[in-house]
Amino acid sequence: MIGRLAGLLMGIVEAPINALEGFMGRKRMPYLFLAPNLILFGIFTFLPIAIAAGYAFTGGTELFVSDRPFVGFDNFRQLLACEDYLRPGSCRESLFWTAIWNTLWFVAFNVAATLLAALVTALILNRAIAARGFFRAIFFYPVLLSPVVIGLIWKWFLDRNGLLNAFLQMLGVPPEIFLLDVGWSRFFVVVVSVWFHMGFYTLILLAGLQAIPKDLYEAAAIDAASARRTLLRITLPLLGPNLLVVLILLMIRSVQIFDEAWVLTNGGGPGTANSFIVQYIYQMAFGSDLRLFGLASAASVLMGLVLLVLTLIQLRLGRKMES
Repeated sequence: MIGRLAGLLMGIVEAPINALEGFMGRKRMPYLFLAPNLILFGIFTFLPIAIAAGYAFTGGTELFVSDRPFVGFDNFRQLLACEDYLRPGSCRESLFWTAIWNTLWFVAFNVAATLLAALVTALILNRAIAARGFFRAIFFYPVLLSPVVIGLIWKWFLDRNGLLNAFLQMLGVPPEIFLLDVGWSRFFVVVVSVWFHMGFYTLILLAGLQAIPKDLYEAAAIDAASARRTLLRITLPLLGPNLLVVLILLMIRSVQIFDEAWVLTNGGGPGTANSFIVQYIYQMAFGSDLRLFGLASAASVLMGLVLLVLTLIQLRLGRKMES
């Protein structure tokens, strides 16, 4: 009975598909199945990009583009007007350049720390250790949580009356207000980001490790190659494409840091020590009464162009590595 019902349903579905195939031809059918996804992708990705680019050339505080005056490149000039780019205070938009330098600082430390942590973790989980599947799940679990939840958990942990200070007091160490100290707050923003995202990149590297032929390791063992030599001559070179993918994704994700840092540091504090570029865009567009959509859109366009250039450079390097 179930088999007949399934056959009937398949026949109902198959009839219009066969008709469409006869009308469109077999070679065009894949585009039909891709069309819904491409349409949604265009509406929710390319259309917002086009709208943001349009807003970047307008001024005023009105919401609709039709009500906003065209100002050309004035928003870009305002963002880039600076006497000394190394001193954000000398720039017309000092908050923008403060956010840029904070973002560059975060990207440098976060990419290095996350890549190293993910690589070490992948190498360990690739070995025949007890409960390997359990540990893989444990390392990946934080990725499934919301960034806001991550920020709240660590904020509770680092609070003056939080778990970390309670542990320090047991050791006789006076409590520290970690999130109100510039050095500590920056350090823990990186720690939280590494802890949050490391599991995802670990899985990518772990997949690359498992794709390396075992024969190479057996040959290295026969030649009495040391573990260090095996790592440098076999593992890392063959893991190069996966490392490049992780590097690109990490760079993009690090530049876009916002949610967990915003929650953890109460909006980028202390002061502007943890104010990043996406936070600047949010504050210009939605975080103040001015609603400077044009300035925020111009900053978004500049950030997108930088990410595009970095990605193209890294992809070009990847092609050279493979050739």
